[in-house]
Amino acid sequence: MKHRLDVFSPETYQRFADSDRKVAGCKPRCRKLASDVAAGDLLVCYVTQLSRWCGLLEVTSKAFEDATPRFVEADDPYVIRFHVKPLVWLPLDRAIPMHEDAVWRAISFTKDHPKGSSLWTGHLRTSLVELEPKDGKFLADALQKQAKAQRLFPLEPREQRLIAGHQVKRADGPVSVSVPDDLEDDDEAATTAPPATGGVRESIKIQALLARIGATMKFQVWIPANDREAVIKELGPGAAPLLKSLPLNYDNTTIETIERIDVLWIKGRSIVRAFEVEHTTSIYSGILRMADLLSLQPNMDIRLHIVAPEERKAKVMREIRRPVFTLIEGRPLAKTCTFLSYDAIRAIADIPQLAHISDTILTEHEDFADE
Repeated sequence: MKHRLDVFSPETYQRFADSDRKVAGCKPRCRKLASDVAAGDLLVCYVTQLSRWCGLLEVTSKAFEDATPRFVEADDPYVIRFHVKPLVWLPLDRAIPMHEDAVWRAISFTKDHPKGSSLWTGHLRTSLVELEPKDGKFLADALQKQAKAQRLFPLEPREQRLIAGHQVKRADGPVSVSVPDDLEDDDEAATTAPPATGGVRESIKIQALLARIGATMKFQVWIPANDREAVIKELGPGAAPLLKSLPLNYDNTTIETIERIDVLWIKGRSIVRAFEVEHTTSIYSGILRMADLLSLQPNMDIRLHIVAPEERKAKVMREIRRPVFTLIEGRPLAKTCTFLSYDAIRAIADIPQLAHISDTILTEHEDFADE
């Protein structure tokens, strides 16, 4: 028996809670992990954005693929599935907070960090990964004890808003949106963004890493004119050359929008992936550019990514789910634009055989706002 992580968003938590809780699922990108799951394994359930442990599910079957929607009026992309037996399922106001002292001090990837740190969050990104045995046993025991004790952990106003959510009805079905607080402005970026080292802005270092990864994977790479010189300097001698002009055939408005995107990976005359890297001032301008691109070219088939420090993930997700981005005709930003952390980009850059790996490696590190 192994203990494995099962990641829920507040939305998917509620959908599963409203179901018969006999089938759990994950997206196709987890197919390989799913193939290793065996009957008898325990899924330890964690709610992102709220940072709470909410349930314990016993797997009772091998993985199977089934695209039949399980939820009413909701997309169900979790087509890799297991039959499960719910051992514990807690209401969110009784789910165990990660920052509870007894939990924080016991878990291997949090106990050595201050509670204000976000360095631990990378361990809780992907469903079905195996937890350290001691961590898994501790959490399983804690959840079973809490199922009996039903201790109340009151939800903060921010958490209550996340749970309540907002839905807008569209012709293709209802979609969830977020309405961020007026107080959540981007001044916090100045204090939460990683400090620059050696006089080089951290976002320039990440742009350079993305350029190096893309070039290693045989893509042509575009960097905007304003950043190109700094990125080339960061890349150093011997780096693959960056594009000086875009080999694309679009109208002038579209080209001017595309030219400002922080990093593009291009194959032939097509954009494959586009990245907006958070600077120390705002994430909003990058998200706007992604939304502008979708509005200008609704049939453009590219992958869009917002790249930011892990501690800014919740902020990015809330912005992506604003109504103005969610209601883009046919292409809600939350379904087409993902979050990638700075740490994820560094980890990908360090892969020894990067030249022999497809760009789909990014799917193992990205997060969607609608998950």
